[in-house]
Amino acid sequence: MAVATYTKAGVKATTAAKLDKAVFGVEAKNHDLLKNAYTTYLANGRENLAVTKTRGLVRGGGKKPWKQKGTGRARFGSSRVPIWRGGGITFGPTGQENYSKQMNTKAKRLAIRQALSLAAVADKITVIEDIISKEGKTADLVKLLAKIKAERNVLVVVENKTPELVRASNNIPRLTLVSAHYINTYNALNADCIVFTKTALTATTDWLSKEAK
Repeated sequence: MAVATYTKAGVKATTAAKLDKAVFGVEAKNHDLLKNAYTTYLANGRENLAVTKTRGLVRGGGKKPWKQKGTGRARFGSSRVPIWRGGGITFGPTGQENYSKQMNTKAKRLAIRQALSLAAVADKITVIEDIISKEGKTADLVKLLAKIKAERNVLVVVENKTPELVRASNNIPRLTLVSAHYINTYNALNADCIVFTKTALTATTDWLSKEAK
């Protein structure tokens, strides 16, 4: 499977790069594994911020609203009971909940191969000889991405992230920069264009093809 390949300057190369079928040609019979990997990534990144107060934590309510007998009304010992407005919350989140999910490594990497294969079929993968950012300027990286027609949600995969490249990519909206061994299903599925450098493509292929074999 051949894909569009560009030089460092963003000029289309005469020889197209080839994708390994073991990594970019995996058929996903159904999307159950992809969905599981996607939701696992989101669950493990979830921040547990929701906290509610029980009746014991709500301020006030120490005085009995009315006497126990003789009023004709239901008996209450506190105005902070859960069935009253302004009272505590029953079975609410405490901030100690664990929303994380687990997924074995073999399944994770198979999901990544399936996601990359779907991207290859949809013609979302582009290969560039290298991305060099000596001065770390965002404008230079924007121009290069425009030349190779990398638009919308862009996933740039390099072998090693340099400080200059990280600085250049930080201010570009909807661009994600990852190292070759840190590709995940979430980023691969969300990307409208996946840009591999040649060395990153080799590193990713070596990493995932071993698992496939």
